[in-house]
Amino acid sequence: MALQTAMELFWRQGYEGTSVADLTKALGINPPSLYAAFGSKRDLFEKTLDRYMCERSVQLKEAMAQPTAHEAVLHLLTGRAEVFTAPGRPFGCMTVQAGLASGEPHHEIVDLLTAAREQMRQTVLDRFEKALAEGDLPAGTDCSALARYVMAAVYGLSVEAASGAPREELISAATLASQVVPRP
Repeated sequence: MALQTAMELFWRQGYEGTSVADLTKALGINPPSLYAAFGSKRDLFEKTLDRYMCERSVQLKEAMAQPTAHEAVLHLLTGRAEVFTAPGRPFGCMTVQAGLASGEPHHEIVDLLTAAREQMRQTVLDRFEKALAEGDLPAGTDCSALARYVMAAVYGLSVEAASGAPREELISAATLASQVVPRP
């Protein structure tokens, strides 16, 4: 429960926007207890990011297991639109929201978030390369550019969700964006 609470606080307020005082208040503990239980604020952030990525990996794996590249992207994008607008959770994506305000003093946080996003992009790229090898994508498809496009769509949906866009509109946008995936 404590990690979930801290995760949602970082997700809503960003790393820099979340103080130790915010964390101790939300968790109902004092600073020495926070440090004893989780280490530094950065250590706690890393633990919450790991939790977030584990939660999101389930939907990513389901999406990438779809029979065609087009279906994989459609499942990924519409699924993310739903996740980004889930009731009772912060809107958008933690890997985007938590780092928007991080500057030079916390570049290691930006690096952690960038690595998390890159891991997802690599998973999508691997799926496209498999689809290309199997003939599910037309010969000559630029899998790298296509993966980059899909990730731009994912994070665009995140920003739109965080800005209050309605779920139905995001699902429609996700469906439209999925049409860029060529079919053999």
